[in-house]
Amino acid sequence: MKQGRAPYPPSHHFMNLTEKKLSFEAVFKRIITFMQQDPAANYRLMVGTDSQVYRSHTLFVTGIVIQRKGKGAWGCVLPTIFPRKYMNLHEKISMETSLTEQVAYLFDEKKKEQLIDIILPHLYHGSSLTMEGHIDVGLEKRSLSRFLAGEMMSRIKASGWEPVVKPEAFVASGYANRYTKTPEKFSI
Repeated sequence: MKQGRAPYPPSHHFMNLTEKKLSFEAVFKRIITFMQQDPAANYRLMVGTDSQVYRSHTLFVTGIVIQRKGKGAWGCVLPTIFPRKYMNLHEKISMETSLTEQVAYLFDEKKKEQLIDIILPHLYHGSSLTMEGHIDVGLEKRSLSRFLAGEMMSRIKASGWEPVVKPEAFVASGYANRYTKTPEKFSI
């Protein structure tokens, strides 16, 4: 991203390294296809957001990852640019959590049922699906964000997703983080 003026309003398209301008419906179809390739597997559907403050704006990147445990993953990101600097830690983490919640809410009950229907015939043979909201906060004593963890975890839990914090929250602190720190590399 150039250090000049940030584009606004933000794009509402998901993307990854090979695909650009994906609608949420296209993302959901890719998740369905990925799960249908091995319906008896164990899956983790994860959503998480990271951010980076630049000179004139803040870039938030929300990642969606569907992981087939031990057998690969597929993911994409949704960049959101706000034309101001988020300098207050609570405000920044709260916005990251809000954007994670917004994407998680796109998986409405009908979509959740579609995902469950894929693994349901294989449930007694060990298949599973967990839905996790990854939060970019840590619980360690040295973490500045540890005081925010309880509040953010409660919000994710209230949205029906399992809250996950660092170091396990790799969708926020790893996957989305790659896009926030070097956005020019990914055409954001």
